[in-house]
Amino acid sequence: MHVVIIGNGIAGVSVARHVRKLDSDCDITMISAETDFHWSRTALMYIYMGHMTFENTQPYEKFFWAKNRIKLIRKYVTQVDPEKRTLTFSDGDALPYDKLVLATGSSPNKFGWPGQDLAGVQGMVSYNDLQSMEEYSRDLKHAVVVGGGLIGIEMAEMFHSRHIPVTFLVREESFWNRVMPPDESAMINREIRNTHGIDLRLGTELKEILPDENGRVRCIITNEGEEIPCQFVGLTAGVHPNIDLAAQAGIETHRGFLVDKYLETSVKDIFAVGDCAQLRHPASGRRPIEAVWYTGKHMGPVLAQTLVNGHTEYVQKTWFNSAKFINLEYQVYGDVASEIRDGERHLYWEHPHDHKSVRIVYNAATGIVTGFNLMGIRYRSDVCIKWIESQASIEEVLQNLGAANFDPEFFRSYERELVRLYNEQNNTDLKLKRKKGLRNAFAVLKS
Repeated sequence: MHVVIIGNGIAGVSVARHVRKLDSDCDITMISAETDFHWSRTALMYIYMGHMTFENTQPYEKFFWAKNRIKLIRKYVTQVDPEKRTLTFSDGDALPYDKLVLATGSSPNKFGWPGQDLAGVQGMVSYNDLQSMEEYSRDLKHAVVVGGGLIGIEMAEMFHSRHIPVTFLVREESFWNRVMPPDESAMINREIRNTHGIDLRLGTELKEILPDENGRVRCIITNEGEEIPCQFVGLTAGVHPNIDLAAQAGIETHRGFLVDKYLETSVKDIFAVGDCAQLRHPASGRRPIEAVWYTGKHMGPVLAQTLVNGHTEYVQKTWFNSAKFINLEYQVYGDVASEIRDGERHLYWEHPHDHKSVRIVYNAATGIVTGFNLMGIRYRSDVCIKWIESQASIEEVLQNLGAANFDPEFFRSYERELVRLYNEQNNTDLKLKRKKGLRNAFAVLKS
């Protein structure tokens, strides 16, 4: 069997690694036109900021690929022929396959803004984007970032690290308020505004990008008619799946490659994983496309089982994501909406003088915990996920909250404050059962 994977991001690499673990004899080929080797896309910003080199972002040594007999091809695929089971490259060469995995990732959104294709206007999802951003930064006096998501705040921080002034346009009235509850969203606003050199413009949209005499951006015009001089515009208003190969291959799509519960597309023996895969039947409350690192990593071993041992159903795991807003760390586990919904309660504690908060979401009738939202405080992912998946009650969680602390020996923890708040809100006398510590984390996981 010859397994061919288009794309060398976390989703594609996870498939390749786990196929090799399950089958020592099959042929595996990974194709990418971007880079020779897999690297961590989440580390893009740290290369620019000087915290890491590009080599530091490659989790596997160069000998790893030959040792595991994973062949790497650096070419661009232009055509897929399902009948002949072959790929055609831009140079005219062809490659046969038995099973094909599409892990083609995503690209920055463009919404038809005048001037969006000028020099100095781009997104930030690829290594080529990083190289281009580096080139434009040499004579950069002012940058504009458009879009209030995770990539946008990363790009703003990148420029800030080099003391390049940046204007950050966010269409919404508060940063990421479609995802974050109001308290956490407001906290991020304060963090951004307290960072010298980042000019946060809430409720402001891009209207037009104007060029200089050489075809490079010289300014943008906002929806309020303001002209902001700049030499770079970062387009970070979301991403869309790369599905260019679908049409001529006869693969059914909507926003992404539509896949069934086995991650197979409408064409037999062609599969899709990661940002480009759209589940036909996502779990209740979950999105059909989840363009995050963790999802791609989870899909890989499941699809490997299907490719080697027969159909294995992909089940969306408990939602988890993490990010950093300048100096403010963020983690979410489970189901935390931007507003309190019918039938649920939120226990929300916020530090009075620091950017730290904990939100625990639970069912109002049963007390079962369904989600955690953390700002500036780390909790152990395995402990939080265990509580959610075992349907632990809010009182059980609070009594054992010290077990979730990530750095209990070095950082102050706030379990007592949360228990005190819960008691005040519910007229109870709940008390902590366990002290913080790694041993107690293991106790929770074993229970």
